[in-house]
Amino acid sequence: MEYFPALQPARLIKRYKRFLADVITPQGETLTIHCANTGAMTGCATPGDTVWYSTSDSLTRKYPHSWELTQTQQGHWICVNTLRANQLVREAIQADIITSLTGYTSLQAEVKYGAERSRIDFLLQADNRRNCYIEVKSVTLLERGKGYFPDAVTVRGQKHLRELAKIAENGERAVLFFAVLHSGIEDVSPARHIDAQYAELLAQAQQSGTEILCYKAQFSPDGLSLQKSLEVKL
Repeated sequence: MEYFPALQPARLIKRYKRFLADVITPQGETLTIHCANTGAMTGCATPGDTVWYSTSDSLTRKYPHSWELTQTQQGHWICVNTLRANQLVREAIQADIITSLTGYTSLQAEVKYGAERSRIDFLLQADNRRNCYIEVKSVTLLERGKGYFPDAVTVRGQKHLRELAKIAENGERAVLFFAVLHSGIEDVSPARHIDAQYAELLAQAQQSGTEILCYKAQFSPDGLSLQKSLEVKL
């Protein structure tokens, strides 16, 4: 995934109202930019960090600039735009980077499924193969040198695990895909200390046959790509 036009840097003043952040450019101009991440963003939004933002040419947007990356004062890169995780996974599947997900002829996004009226991020299909349901989660929480998901209690995420477990029990492929969008993370574990129910459901989903994949992004202000497979420690 390439950023075009190239991202621009600014220093973070503060994030507020979940969707907004104030930054100051190298030229001294203060901008209010849009933040597409409604989560806790723990460790991703420290005042003084470098924000890399994109600019839309849409004439209807109130805030034309969007927060894409954080470059922390510790030297880490983080993709805070949660919309990018699905884009990166789609590109990696189509480029055959995810070896366990090759050989499918059809990829559909946001397909309705499940007893709890969910939408799966991606549905892969091919003749004479089981359907493959893929739920994507963006991982950005780094604590004490370890990566964790989620960074806040996620009722929605719990529902997705129940749905995936049912898919696997019914004989189809169910995949939970962790897209690691933090350069400092080298392995991922469920954040039991944050959402114990999610951690328990994750273990149950795996026991039911749900596959867990984890790939880490390679970062630059010019673009992102998923390249490196990481271990998930349950």
